[in-house]
Amino acid sequence: MTNPYPRLLATKLAEVLADTPVVCLLGPRQVGKTTLARQYCPAHTYINFDDSSLLSIAKQDPSGFIQGLPEYVILDEVQRVPELLPAIKAAVDSNRKPGRFLLTGSANLLLLPGAQESLAGRMEVLNLLPLTEQEIKGVKSTLLQRLLTNGITATIQGEQQAIQGIADIICRGGFPEPITRTPARARQWHRQYINAIIQRDVKDIAAIRDETEMHKLFEVLAYRTANLLNISNMANELQMRRETVEKYITILERLYLVHRLPAWHKNDSNRLIKTPKIHFVDSGLTATFCNLQASEWNNFSTDFGALLETFVVQQFITQATWLDDDIRFSHYRDKDQVEVDLVIEKSKKIWGVEVKKASSVQAKDGAGLNRLAAQAGAQFQGGILLYGGNNTLPLAQKNCFAVPISALWE
Repeated sequence: MTNPYPRLLATKLAEVLADTPVVCLLGPRQVGKTTLARQYCPAHTYINFDDSSLLSIAKQDPSGFIQGLPEYVILDEVQRVPELLPAIKAAVDSNRKPGRFLLTGSANLLLLPGAQESLAGRMEVLNLLPLTEQEIKGVKSTLLQRLLTNGITATIQGEQQAIQGIADIICRGGFPEPITRTPARARQWHRQYINAIIQRDVKDIAAIRDETEMHKLFEVLAYRTANLLNISNMANELQMRRETVEKYITILERLYLVHRLPAWHKNDSNRLIKTPKIHFVDSGLTATFCNLQASEWNNFSTDFGALLETFVVQQFITQATWLDDDIRFSHYRDKDQVEVDLVIEKSKKIWGVEVKKASSVQAKDGAGLNRLAAQAGAQFQGGILLYGGNNTLPLAQKNCFAVPISALWE
């Protein structure tokens, strides 16, 4: 089975399959989990729990179902039958051969109400997220790795120019299917995709009172991507209970559609905002539900800033899934409203990433990185300002550069 967009998580998947009895590949629907699983485990027996007959049998007798399987299997959409986890544990405890079970799921398996077994010490979880632009372009070099290894230097490509095509990239997003479609057809795919998930997959996570409420919340969240998460404000706007809004956002998180980016702060600082930001997992979905189109990029009355920030944040988070390092992400904001869009932490070292739509750089653009450097002290290693221009330019702060946003895929 071929994959038109080879996934850079594949190397890590192969490594984990070689030494771990249960490997769990999690991520949103339609990102290519099944394709990747079957590509790297062609000899495994494939079972899909979207098949209602198989699902029914597995729920009725989990232990008997697992005992009747071949030694090596792929269990697809396993979040639909969390009752299998104890039976998988028992099977692994009697035979710990690596790669026996490859599970895939479109929801966070360990957070499901029916999940009574974590498979601790027996399972490793990998997240497969929408395609990065780097994967779509087939580029191997990763900007995150270059940043963490001080591999960024000033480079002048020539006269300062705006990078073309950024709007098309972020409005298209990273789900494989819409990439092949026209923009109008891609937007239709995004809407049908969310309709199907709310009508069907949400029921695997929790009972909800009203699908219409979930749709409304999803649209409101799209307009607030890359903003501080104010649940009370949204509850008032939607005329919903605060507890209901919190529950629905948690469901969307477990389905890998949105995620909260926590605030970075030092324990001894009281000038920092500790509220998380909300981000969509895919900029194409966000653009569709914000009614933003690439043709409006140069319209100064249309704000693409939040959409661009969400795109960059997701590109870095996805790149981190390919590495073995323990990398944490957050955002910085203080009471002076000085911000850094993405703070990256690894081994007590800190880097900052700012995002700017414009194709030129001004001295004030490094203010957030300067403030983060002051707060982090010796832990601060450097940072980048991703912008719409074509040259890599030094900023005033040591080890900080203005970098073309195209460095994410070139």
